[in-house]
Amino acid sequence: MNYYKNQIKKLINLLGWNLSKITILNSHELQVNYVIQLVKANIIFDIGANTGQFAQSIRKGGYKGQIVSFEPLSDAWIELKNNANNDSNWLIHERVAIGNSNGEIKINISNNSVSSSVLPMLKQHSSAASDSVYIAEETVPIVTFDSIASQYLNNESHIFLKIDTQGFEWEVLEGAKDTLHLAKGVIVELSLVPLYDGQRLWKDIINKLENEGFTLWALQEVFTDPNTGQSLQFDGIFIKNKLL
Repeated sequence: MNYYKNQIKKLINLLGWNLSKITILNSHELQVNYVIQLVKANIIFDIGANTGQFAQSIRKGGYKGQIVSFEPLSDAWIELKNNANNDSNWLIHERVAIGNSNGEIKINISNNSVSSSVLPMLKQHSSAASDSVYIAEETVPIVTFDSIASQYLNNESHIFLKIDTQGFEWEVLEGAKDTLHLAKGVIVELSLVPLYDGQRLWKDIINKLENEGFTLWALQEVFTDPNTGQSLQFDGIFIKNKLL
């Protein structure tokens, strides 16, 4: 049997593919769900949800607890609502951006939607992903996370934060200081190089979360320049120190 497996692997390799068993070592989805189970999270705040890709991924991985998603873009928010329709434990907050202030803010809409950001996009980003260029903008409400999180929490809440706000992660964390004290884990996008004008890079975000009592548990590569092979962005998974 092993002989035939090896021959099949060789043939697949010759075609430019790789065949391997899906495990926590090579699956972002399994790794995230393992950490969610490890910290016993029962409510996940999905900040920068877009159309619900992250929520759908953790549901596929077996997470059955509550999800609360936040998305500022009108078109993406409508699709997000539709995707959550048949999931009674997946709540969609009213359309809003999350940051370090309350009021209104302009957000740039990317052609691919997922690269949309409050911040101006830099050339290194658009050169690596030509479909990410801005094509429009919207004015949206913005609030701090601390100002709205309590409406979803109770004494039994074990919080896990997911933050994917395309260069605006620092501002989200600045507006979530109280919630961070309660959180068991965080997954946040880390940029190795400037992709948006004014964004904080990976070292700043890691230092901030370490100062808040978290340890960097894992890194998952999410954005690589296809022209050069340079790593541009990772997701960093953090766990509260006292749980380790």
